[in-house]
Amino acid sequence: MVDKGADQKGATRAAIAQLRRSRWLLAAALVAVLGVYCFGGLSIFVPLLAVALLVAAAMLPTAAERQSAGGTAAIEVGGLQRLSGEYPLIIFDRTATIVHANAAAFAAFGGLAPGMSLSLKFRAPEMQALLDGIVSGTMASDVVDYTEKLPVERTYRVSASSVGHGTDLYVLVFKDQSEARRIDRMRADFIANASHELRTPLASIAGFIETLRGPARNDAAARDQFLQIMQNQTGRMARLIDDLLSLSRLEMKPYLRPGTEVDLRQTIDSVIDSLAPLANENGIAIERDFIDGPISVPGDRDELFQVFENLLENACKYGQSGGRVTVSIAHAEDGHDPGIDVTIRDYGPGIAEEHIPRITERFYRVDVENSRTQKGTGLGLSIVKHILTRHNARLSIKSEVGKGAAFTVHLPAQ
Repeated sequence: MVDKGADQKGATRAAIAQLRRSRWLLAAALVAVLGVYCFGGLSIFVPLLAVALLVAAAMLPTAAERQSAGGTAAIEVGGLQRLSGEYPLIIFDRTATIVHANAAAFAAFGGLAPGMSLSLKFRAPEMQALLDGIVSGTMASDVVDYTEKLPVERTYRVSASSVGHGTDLYVLVFKDQSEARRIDRMRADFIANASHELRTPLASIAGFIETLRGPARNDAAARDQFLQIMQNQTGRMARLIDDLLSLSRLEMKPYLRPGTEVDLRQTIDSVIDSLAPLANENGIAIERDFIDGPISVPGDRDELFQVFENLLENACKYGQSGGRVTVSIAHAEDGHDPGIDVTIRDYGPGIAEEHIPRITERFYRVDVENSRTQKGTGLGLSIVKHILTRHNARLSIKSEVGKGAAFTVHLPAQ
């Protein structure tokens, strides 16, 4: 709690300072009162009462001082509003009633109005404790974390403090921590998923090594089978590490500078030629449907090659039941957004609608077992998304269960 003795000492010092500032006025008034008493023959109580009234009047702040104090409080409030910037800010009084809320606070919480009770608006226990502590004077300032559930979940770091001295005004400032929390969760999920993906093949390899050194020491057939499985598992780990390194490099690179051109037709032809063996192995026929004329787009050739290689490889692996894959290049259909659309369409089982919004997340798989059977790492579409973001491009996905899936890359024009 605030020390009451300290408050009393401060009040006494302020009173003495006020008397010192008025000492010459008091001296002149005292001389005048004594003169009237001596020459007017008045009772002794009259000058004593007059002196008491003069001292009391001297203790009152002048109009200039009152204006200065009010101006100081107004300056501090105005300064808080300017310093808050885009942060929601609410100013309230000793009864926890709203005095002012800035535009950011209205946008974040809505339904705010001067005269509204903060205790009724923010019912979370941590906010109640914060308000009680500030208005009761048990704390000069404090910070809590507060989560607003509706209309969407947002997490704020809320700081509360008094405005100036003796104004009986207090301020809440809300700093949005939602994005930082989301990134922290993504980082934790990424580390957990990467550890799981690496731990599984490592455990398999360790088990086979133990078997080869024990029961299967002299079993040539088992040895060849186990060594083949171990080779497959090490290949899986190598692919996973390569994809992780690719993601890391992409996140470290700045956005591409304009001016570099890529021959899109030649790049996609190279991708199709490189994946021809995989397509033949899966019984897939790759069909081309390209517009006429030269097709150039700004970007990095190697990265765009990686984008279309990932998409076409997925189409050959997961859409093999359709027997064919179509690769088309066309001008963007949206006349307000000129550019080039590259669509890779398969005619396989398709993707259920609930999976489409999350399919580009790291390690997200529609069918875990099928993905691992096809030697997928769960990072390919995440890499595609990162590369397209760097190229100011985007990926759209359309699919219907039983009718295949179409992945379209929308590339900006020159």
